Order: sequence, then structure tokens, then C-alpha cells
Amino acid sequence: MSQRLKLILAYDGMHFAGWQSQTHRNTIQDQLERAFDRISGQRVRVQGAGRTDTGVHALGQCAHVDLAEPKLAAGDWVQALNAVLQPTIRVLRCSFVSTHFHARLSANGKVYRYRIWSGPVMPPHEYGRAWHLAAKLDFDRLERSAQEFVGMHDFAAFAANRGHTEANTTRTIRSVRSLHRGSRVNIEFDGDGFLYKMVRLMVGSIVQCALGKQTVAEIANQLSRRQSAGRRFVAPAAGLFLVRVRY
Repeated sequence: MSQRLKLILAYDGMHFAGWQSQTHRNTIQDQLERAFDRISGQRVRVQGAGRTDTGVHALGQCAHVDLAEPKLAAGDWVQALNAVLQPTIRVLRCSFVSTHFHARLSANGKVYRYRIWSGPVMPPHEYGRAWHLAAKLDFDRLERSAQEFVGMHDFAAFAANRGHTEANTTRTIRSVRSLHRGSRVNIEFDGDGFLYKMVRLMVGSIVQCALGKQTVAEIANQLSRRQSAGRRFVAPAAGLFLVRVRY
């Protein structure tokens, strides 16, 4: 009888083409499936809690896999997988769970963090892990615009097209917290779900407000009318981190 293994993992997405498997096989899902094959000789399908795009990072992605013949204890899988995975992908912990658990379908929320470096010169170790903005940000406007997204809204104006129409574009953002310390700026979103590029589109509008190029009222108008007013600005992928998945 197969057993379901739950994994919590972190990765630096800078050199990977996102989470979901692709023909070139350079994704996080592909890397994990190859690792399981090398260790156990089993071709398995790793199911993630959600997709992250090219260049997006994770601190606490969740996934599960069904193993026909589990050869290791749950804790031993951490060491075994990390021994064959690239060092930019790390399995943090593993546990065997009920087959009723599903990494994506059982999730009831996610937390994303977006990192910005606001200053004339960005340190080289921040490259690929933060959005560099040399222009001065108005943090009062940044905070006020971020709070417009809190609550239940139709986020159709803050979603990109993935090739198909979303049946439901209503989501609830439980909180948006912004913190700036020196040049470091973090904006953290806690919500019940996120549409394709939704966080990056929200951050794009927040930054436009903080630069005086958009008003807070325009964000409220886009949310109420379910459509964007003029050109939308998508924040770069490099600053985005999936912090945790809630169950």
C-alpha cells in the first residue's frame, strides 16, 4: 500500500523556470521528481501547494508525493533528498500523512512576502532577491495603498491571463503588513488564495502610489470596477517569496 509523504521545502528560484514541470525539465517539480527517482527507483508525481513563477523563491512551499514502497522513515527522506538535490533547493522536513491530505486542495491560505531595496545602490547579495528602486518612496502612501487590498474583493483587475479564464476571481486578503528598515522594504500578504501574478500586480500598484504615479483612490476604483485603469505595472519576480502555506 502506498504512503503519502508531505514535504516542506525552500528554494532559490533565480535559476529555475518556476515550480511546474516543463519540457526542458528545469523546474523545482522536475528536480524533486528526479531526486525521488534516483533514491528509490520510483517514478513519482510531486504535487505542490501552488505554482511559483520563474525567478520566484520559497521559504515554506508544501508538496506531497505518493510512494508505492516507502524505503525510508519520514525523517530520513530529508537527508536523502538533500543529498541529491541542488543546494539551492532544500527539503526542510517530511512527514507521512493521510491520503486525505492534498498539498493544494487542503490549503486554506498562503503568505507571500515581497522584498524591495529602496536606495541608490543595492548590495550585490540582494541581486535576484529584491526589486531595486533607486527613487525615494513615500512610505505613508505605500502603507495606505497596501491597506486597500485587505478584505474580500474581486481581484480580476489584479490578475494576469494564464491562458484560460478564471471561474472565480474573488479572494480574501486577511492582512497586508509593510515594514521598512533602512533601505529594506518588506510587504507581506496573508490571503485565502492568490490569482496568477496577483501579488506582483498588487505590489506594482502599491509602488506606483508610493512614487506618486498613481492614487490610492485608483486602486479602490479598480477593485470595485473589476478592471484596471490604464496600463498595469507588474513588479519583477525576483522580489517575491512564498513564505508559508496554511492548512
